[in-house]
Amino acid sequence: MNAGDQSGKPRIVVLFGGRSTEHGISCVTGGSVLAAVDTTKYDVVPVGITQDGQWVLESGDLDRLKIKDRQTPTVDGSRPPVTLTQVEDGSELVVHEATGPRSLGHVDAVFPLLHGPWGEDGTLQGQLEMAGVRYVGAGVLASAVSMDKGFMKVALAAAGVPVMPSIVVTAREWARDAAECRARSEELGYPLFVKPARGGSSIGISKVHDASELDAAIATAMEHDPRVLVEGFAAGVREIECGVLQLPDGELRTSLPAEIRIGGDHEFYDFEAKYLPGEHTEIDCPAKVDDDLLARMQELAAVTFDAVACEGLARVDFFAFPDGSLVVNELNTMPGFTPSSMYPQMWGASGIDYTELVDLLIQQALSRGTDLR
Repeated sequence: MNAGDQSGKPRIVVLFGGRSTEHGISCVTGGSVLAAVDTTKYDVVPVGITQDGQWVLESGDLDRLKIKDRQTPTVDGSRPPVTLTQVEDGSELVVHEATGPRSLGHVDAVFPLLHGPWGEDGTLQGQLEMAGVRYVGAGVLASAVSMDKGFMKVALAAAGVPVMPSIVVTAREWARDAAECRARSEELGYPLFVKPARGGSSIGISKVHDASELDAAIATAMEHDPRVLVEGFAAGVREIECGVLQLPDGELRTSLPAEIRIGGDHEFYDFEAKYLPGEHTEIDCPAKVDDDLLARMQELAAVTFDAVACEGLARVDFFAFPDGSLVVNELNTMPGFTPSSMYPQMWGASGIDYTELVDLLIQQALSRGTDLR
């Protein structure tokens, strides 16, 4: 019997960091969840993934996992490395110390709080599936499809979910025939948004006002991803988000929505407006919407969740047009859990506080099988 079994509590690995440009925000999210997990109910192990992909046993120092002086934290690469090792009855976590390897015991579930590629895109989910470990959130397919905004739009449109018109420009296409890529982009009309197809936290996004700005915007996006989404601009819309939560018994719930109103010098909800204080971003939570719009938004959020075979949780971002019509801008399979994150705020307004929300997600993960679902 290992040490974790002796405690009688399920062992939960809180996993954060990762190789993507959202490494720092993932660390902040990890700190927030670590602070919320009920340690009388679960044996919690903090594990960080460094920016070069090493898994390490983190200290769990919550103060270190905060934004300070407008700088995000990073995983401490000097910490002892850990591996997830498959054993007869599942997987165990092994820490490699100077005195030799030491088992931390059987892993019951992983709470993967990674954002962006190599974490939210199905790669990590595939690793956990292969190891036979339960985990919070979407599976391989839903994670991969939802991470790539181009493919996400194809999947949603096929399910009858309204999306904004867009095209994908790949690095190969851009190198082969940039003029043709410009022509396809301009058919969408200016202004445009150009963004990494598999990015997040508004990193690498540009608003393009005219043709003179297009090349630079594509270059900026391609610094983060060789697949770039060029998307039409939604004028005069309200940006409203809605949370979806899958309970341990499989029931889907949708939250009250929240509205983001951008002020100051921000033309859109960029990184600074999202995560840094004093950036003139105002949030109405719950959003001021009438009963009809609320009902349609919550229904469409659930349809969007099911359209990509999502599990556990998702945040669905809408554009609400002046005529009352709705367009799904994005589905996020691992929304942030930072203090300023919308997903926990929406569930708080809906009667589920942060600690309960984290617990429900862990319980939903523990209720899953490890075979095909």
